Amino acid sequence: MSDLRPTGTGTDLDPWLATYAERASGLAASEVRALFAVASRPEVVSLAGGMPYVRAIPRELVAGAIDRMLLADAPAALQYGSGQGLPRLREHIVEVMAEEGIAASPDDVVTTTGSQQAIDLVTKLFIDPGDVILAEGPSYVGALGVFKSYQARVVHLPMDADGLVPEVLEAAILEQRAAGRTVKFLYTIPNFHNPAGITLSAERRPRVVEICRRLGVLIVEDNPYGLLWFDAPPPPPLQTLDPEGVVYLGSFSKTFAPGFRVGWAVAPHAIREKLVLAAESAILSPSSFNHLLIAEYLETVDWRAQIARFRDVYRERRDAMLAALQTYLPNLTWNEPNGGFYIWVGLPGELHSKQMLPRAVRELVAYTPGTGFYADGSGGREMRLSFCYPTPEDIAIGIQRLATVVNGELELVRAFAGTGSLAPRRDDRAVGAPPPDLR
Repeated sequence: MSDLRPTGTGTDLDPWLATYAERASGLAASEVRALFAVASRPEVVSLAGGMPYVRAIPRELVAGAIDRMLLADAPAALQYGSGQGLPRLREHIVEVMAEEGIAASPDDVVTTTGSQQAIDLVTKLFIDPGDVILAEGPSYVGALGVFKSYQARVVHLPMDADGLVPEVLEAAILEQRAAGRTVKFLYTIPNFHNPAGITLSAERRPRVVEICRRLGVLIVEDNPYGLLWFDAPPPPPLQTLDPEGVVYLGSFSKTFAPGFRVGWAVAPHAIREKLVLAAESAILSPSSFNHLLIAEYLETVDWRAQIARFRDVYRERRDAMLAALQTYLPNLTWNEPNGGFYIWVGLPGELHSKQMLPRAVRELVAYTPGTGFYADGSGGREMRLSFCYPTPEDIAIGIQRLATVVNGELELVRAFAGTGSLAPRRDDRAVGAPPPDLR
């Protein structure tokens, strides 16, 4: 029998290196994922990962839903299901979306393994190598990983305090087309942006939709945080302004629990049918067990009250982080989010968030460097701080430790420069960083 193993171009670590598809070169661990091992150590205060505070859900609510579901539907829960998702669950997803003003039917919904799979499926359907995806700068690291794996060209669009700038969006589309490139879609997180915490203003939403409609660019609206507002709900989703021009993504990961891995997409009919086929080819069918469980939960638990409970929990943590930043790091810049999980922090120009991270870990605090949120690895003058998981007390401790790191690094800069004072701040922060007036 002949030896078909690759020879000559592999390595001792990976003899199959020469046989991978070209797109496999885009697969790499995200900076957020790489932090999990460190951040999970009990002595480390993690301000890094966006892990929901699932302890806010009373255990008896979940246990009761599981028991009732198994007693009533155990055979169905253990069997294959529909590729589009359990109809009973899709009916409830329509009710959840109605809380934000979306009018849809269960047939409009395609369930996915978290909204992350929805991002992957949409990208698989639309992107050929070299196609352009427009995205805010910074943008969600999980989406950037998907885009890279399909060999897309990501063009970042800067934000200000009101989110995506419509004039910049239109100019970017025209510029890319003038360069002979194909712009396939705009990927946007308009509510409580990950990582920037910014919300696209009500005034700009119709303008963004009009530009994309007029220029023939699909909008992929990722909205995992929209129900987790603190002081006032965000404006209606972009999907409500143009249902035929928007693929809307939702998830139960933030409003229930990420362990069930249930999300969904609402799309125009033709796209929806292709999403179902793509989902079936990827996983055959989603988890019947998880679908039935979430349907049971939504039918028997006051899920609106539970979401309100989450709002209270995250509002308290946001306030704790803002107070700690003001106390321990008043010279930095940051935004004040009205919902979601994140605060986006700007560093002095002398510092680099990724280079500073090893020292932070030694000081037993973790954050996510801004470099993970840009396709080109820029963003070294920013960091993302997550307030969703630690207690308010731990948040204060973590920010105090972070202040030790930042001030220590600045002292090193002074010593290296030999001047005894800080050099003037360089205006080289990455495009899209929140300006000082966002603080």
